[in-house]
Amino acid sequence: MSELSVNHLLGIKYLNKQDIQLIFETADHFKEVINRPIKKVPSLRDITIANLFFENSTRTKLSFELAEKRLSADVLNFSSAQSSVKKGETLIDTVNNILSMKVDMVVMRHPNPGAGVFLSKHVNASIINAGDGAHEHPTQALLDSYSIREKLGGVKGKKVVIVGDILHSRVALSNIFALQLQGAEVMVCGPKTLLPKYIDKLGVKVETDLRKALNWCDVANMLRVQNERMDISYFPSTREYTQQFGVTKDLLNSLDKEITIMHPGPINRGVEITSDVADSDQAIILDQVQNGVAVRMAVIYLLASKIKQ
Repeated sequence: MSELSVNHLLGIKYLNKQDIQLIFETADHFKEVINRPIKKVPSLRDITIANLFFENSTRTKLSFELAEKRLSADVLNFSSAQSSVKKGETLIDTVNNILSMKVDMVVMRHPNPGAGVFLSKHVNASIINAGDGAHEHPTQALLDSYSIREKLGGVKGKKVVIVGDILHSRVALSNIFALQLQGAEVMVCGPKTLLPKYIDKLGVKVETDLRKALNWCDVANMLRVQNERMDISYFPSTREYTQQFGVTKDLLNSLDKEITIMHPGPINRGVEITSDVADSDQAIILDQVQNGVAVRMAVIYLLASKIKQ
């Protein structure tokens, strides 16, 4: 199979196993490209991509922008803080204005779950969801799985624990879908108040004891506590959260085996992981960042090749 089964990347739940395989094989090729002295390929010279960010983002936005430029696409950047959205313009109006400039693809981050799906039904462009509320963040889950595949040789059969604020995390949901699709075992671990009520319906194991979770897993994906999404307090204090769910070098050294540490960023150093863990050989956090560009290049390239048909 040499093309994706979808015309948009709205969420992992719309992909199949072959799609993920194709994205990873394409990313392997682009990873080699971005390690060359000349890091650009002319693949998308005739494609225009608009990055619409209705929520703050540093890493995802930079990663997409770099991926687009490495593919030689024309790039339009839009952030709602400096736009007419503040004056009451609707999402469809904003996008239609941009599409009237003949844009082929829209990369969008939006605070409302389902914004990308809504958009894909109303505008004639390929949509990539760069995060919709606490719902999905598909490219993050893809780059996380890609990084596990690179480090451990594959995802199937691996045990992955996602630790922390599962309730507010779009990364957690997309990761659960992606890992299960590839045959990994998934566990979530965190304070009961930060685990969604429906979590057991997703076929994941649930653990509230961090040491037990770390002894079980091959990979621990550490999520940050999303204070900006919390309107109430979900645990007594950051200090207490860190004592129960923070990973230190001492804790890692005391386990029965060596595990791999991941983090989607940004890291709250000293909260979910200490600096000596983040900077250790067990952490693949910077590999995730580099892989993010290759995976996003792959997604953009594969979707763009469907536009051109």
